[in-house]
Amino acid sequence: MGVGKSTVGQRLAERLGTGFRDTDEDIVVAEGRAIAEIFVDEGEPAFRALEKEFVRRALAGHEGVLALGGGAILDDDTRALLDGHRVVYLSMDVESAVQRTGLNVARPLLAVNPRKQWRELMDARRNLYESVATAVVSTDGREPEEVTEAVLDALELKTVIPGGQPPDPRPEDTMANQVTRIQVGGSAGSEPYEVLIGRQLLGELGTLIGPKAKRVAVVHPEALAETGDALRADLAEQGFEAVAIQVPNAEEAKTAEVAAYCWKALGQSGFTRSDAVVGVGGGSTTDLAGFVAASWLRGVRWIAVPTTVLAMVDAAVGGKTGINTAEGKNLVGAFHPPAGVLCDLAALDSLPVNDYVSGLAEIIKAGFIADPVILDLIEADPQAARTPAGPHTAELIERSIRVKAEVVSADLKESGLREILNYGHTLGHAIEKNERYKWRHGAAVAVGMHFAAELGRVAGRLDDATADRHRTILESVGLPLHYRYDQWPKLVETMKVDKKSRGDLLRFIVLDGLAKPTVLEGPDPAVLLAAYGEVGQ
Repeated sequence: MGVGKSTVGQRLAERLGTGFRDTDEDIVVAEGRAIAEIFVDEGEPAFRALEKEFVRRALAGHEGVLALGGGAILDDDTRALLDGHRVVYLSMDVESAVQRTGLNVARPLLAVNPRKQWRELMDARRNLYESVATAVVSTDGREPEEVTEAVLDALELKTVIPGGQPPDPRPEDTMANQVTRIQVGGSAGSEPYEVLIGRQLLGELGTLIGPKAKRVAVVHPEALAETGDALRADLAEQGFEAVAIQVPNAEEAKTAEVAAYCWKALGQSGFTRSDAVVGVGGGSTTDLAGFVAASWLRGVRWIAVPTTVLAMVDAAVGGKTGINTAEGKNLVGAFHPPAGVLCDLAALDSLPVNDYVSGLAEIIKAGFIADPVILDLIEADPQAARTPAGPHTAELIERSIRVKAEVVSADLKESGLREILNYGHTLGHAIEKNERYKWRHGAAVAVGMHFAAELGRVAGRLDDATADRHRTILESVGLPLHYRYDQWPKLVETMKVDKKSRGDLLRFIVLDGLAKPTVLEGPDPAVLLAAYGEVGQ
């Protein structure tokens, strides 16, 4: 698994002028669900029986290149069926395997500890692979085209392309292995760092931790217990003294009590200033992990591994860390940039739809304040934007991160420009507090953006078309527009202690036009109430 069977198989078929088929894909299409779901719902034995039947059909009816699932040869009958065929075993060492499979939860047999699980699988399968193979081809350190050439040579096959020249790489193959790196500038006392966006990024983690660290703490939410333990075990195998610190899910993690629990764990583990913290999870987890790292020994190295849209495009980028208090959200915190951010898009594949859509609020915000292309992409197909399988998922996330990277590089500590990133957040944070943080952050920010648009319109700053566009695009992806009208007095009092407020002077980010954010200071209470009249229900 992860060796590149499908990519190499497709290229091999092209070189031979024949067809390509993948039994895993046959199963997914026929069953209408992912293989990982079949494993969870019915167990491995049921999947193996299903796989055996699909391999039998493919061998009987397909004349071209066939890719088999990694465990297909465990069945005696399947191995017998392969007798007489030219079978290629693509081999790969454990380090390459872990880098390629990364955090992809679609690999059910590698869901806990990638290195350990990989070795155990190979110990059980290697002899079987070699027993059925006509040729063994190593993939270590080779690009897909090099592997394809090696297969052709090993089987002494001739291509149908004159001169044997390989075809140009296909766009989808290029994208499959593409990693985008976005640099976030440093400032006095902090170094620049990179945000990596792509798939199969786990192999980058050790490099970001750095050679000086002896101990690593993996802070993870309860919902990602297996992922947190997998990272801990993986880092332990790399030679680090790794501990996993489990914290509550979502906003319940962002309290002084939970931070103190993390500090205690670091102290008991003997953490020094050269050691590192890894925060894996949603925005609340990365906020907490960054704050713990900022406050322990006045600052230790930390790496963010965001697993939600919200965390990738907002919380994990920029170095703003913090916890909540009874008085409001993020009122206690520190500016402490990470050493790097790993945005593994595979983590989004299993994200619940409501969590995914909630993250779209921050993407839409980036579109309104700086990059209208984001809005165009979403409006072109709102339903596709609601799922990680949509055609523009990677581009939407990359564009949003670039917006934030450019802003925070110019203003690390929110002394001016960075305030524009709070578009929709002043009312949004007040709603979150009023709901005791039971509302998703993105849902609250969506209502906050609707309010900010109406405030800009009522104040004579924003044109009707752009204000109306807020409603249509937020509604099209399923984000809320309204909140309870009778809560306005409470919301006003909460907004007075917002980070942007100065004394009793309320300050809001509004738009003077599309991608033209500005500050509105001390608006007349009647203007505020009129704007909220469009939002309240």
